[in-house]
Amino acid sequence: MASEPKTVPQPTPRGPAPLTASVRHRLQKTFERARQCTEKADYDYANTLLSQCVSEDPASILYLQAFLGNLHKKYGNNKKGAKLAGLKIKSQRSALNKAAEKGNWLAAFQAGCAALALNPWDIPTLLAMAAACNELQIDECQLYYLRAGLDVDGKDPVVNRQAALALTRMGQFDQAIACWHRVEQAKPGDEEAQQAISRLAVEKTIHKGGYDPALLGGDGKGGSTAAGAKPVSVARWARPAENADGEEDEQTELPLEERLKAAIAKDPAALDAYFRLADIYIHQNKLDEVQAVLDRANQAAGGGNFQVRERLEDIELRRAAQQAQSAQKHYEHEQTPEAKKLLDRARAQANQVELEVYAARADRDPNNPRLQFEVGLRLKKAGKPKQAITALQAARGDSKRKALVLLELGECFQKIEQYKLALAHYEQSLEAADASDEETRKLALYRAGVLATGLRELDRAERHLGELAALDYGYRDVADRLDKVAALRDSG
Repeated sequence: MASEPKTVPQPTPRGPAPLTASVRHRLQKTFERARQCTEKADYDYANTLLSQCVSEDPASILYLQAFLGNLHKKYGNNKKGAKLAGLKIKSQRSALNKAAEKGNWLAAFQAGCAALALNPWDIPTLLAMAAACNELQIDECQLYYLRAGLDVDGKDPVVNRQAALALTRMGQFDQAIACWHRVEQAKPGDEEAQQAISRLAVEKTIHKGGYDPALLGGDGKGGSTAAGAKPVSVARWARPAENADGEEDEQTELPLEERLKAAIAKDPAALDAYFRLADIYIHQNKLDEVQAVLDRANQAAGGGNFQVRERLEDIELRRAAQQAQSAQKHYEHEQTPEAKKLLDRARAQANQVELEVYAARADRDPNNPRLQFEVGLRLKKAGKPKQAITALQAARGDSKRKALVLLELGECFQKIEQYKLALAHYEQSLEAADASDEETRKLALYRAGVLATGLRELDRAERHLGELAALDYGYRDVADRLDKVAALRDSG
């Protein structure tokens, strides 16, 4: 076997492995049961179920929100938790730290959930859970634990310091600066805070509208909860209101944003109003406000509305993409190894978020080949070609992407050194490609030609590379590849 077809091993990401379809389905059923228990005020059993969800899928922001929300209701939002919680919580917190040191993340999150069950406002436990998320590169949930800590004490220098470091690593420099300012206020003259503020001041490129404290400085108040959600006509709240005399109400002079807020206050189950308000904030690039509005909509809908869930997922995708873009700008400005490491991590995190979202959507709609294709692409990018093959094979029914699906399958087979299968898929991609797939066809010709050369299938190599040269002689190094095939013939 020639050395040319071999691929360079890809580093394995540190993030949690994608859940299997069966595990995801089981946890979703567990979550739905927990939600019903919370509605019935059976908070203890709901906590047992939600602890299982959080422990097995610590990257799910939906499970984490429900877990802490249930505990807040259990304790009547007393900010103290159970009686004598300070004495009881120490052993669970110790178990969390020991398990984390050994990299036993399931045990770590189980212990952390047990500690928070005693006091969901315990800052040391919230910080430890955030640190565990950091190790697994679960940025969204890490920020949620930190925000929960700041809801307890927004001026706490320890929480603000950890939040600032996390936000800096994620490329959210404006929010990081705000946290460092709070550290400086709590500890005047803190050199680390002063240096960080100065260093990050030039990196204000994330949110054009400036710092929004809602991300890490929210008040933790949730919206009202209804047993079910009832959509209402957009016209009901968007058109001018009239009084008994047929004259327009004074409220019509308010901006649309304020009218939508009033509509939500009047009818908390009116999902259309939440969606319109979220759209306004999306247009203004205020993702934290969008998140808050959709969180309230999720509570109003009882946590089971797919429209709300998909909109929340869209915000996860948008936020991850913005973090990657910000890290790219930071790298272009700094050009340092640290900035490159930040960029690589942001890209890996964005891919992980996309993978989780598309995998969840594929589970909800298993017969949708487009979603399987999206999952396959992210698995391939994450360095998991064997898992990507399964998803991509399920996507072969997508007639619009058939040539591209076969090309991606070929690359996955090549990564696991199944060269004959790889070459066969490249050639199948060529057969499936039509006039609109010119770039796909060129890449398939190139991949097939290069692989066939390495396999010493010189006739096939010459045929594919020759066709590519006829289409685009300047494509990559196709001319050199043809010369190499000719040299191999002469030497043979």
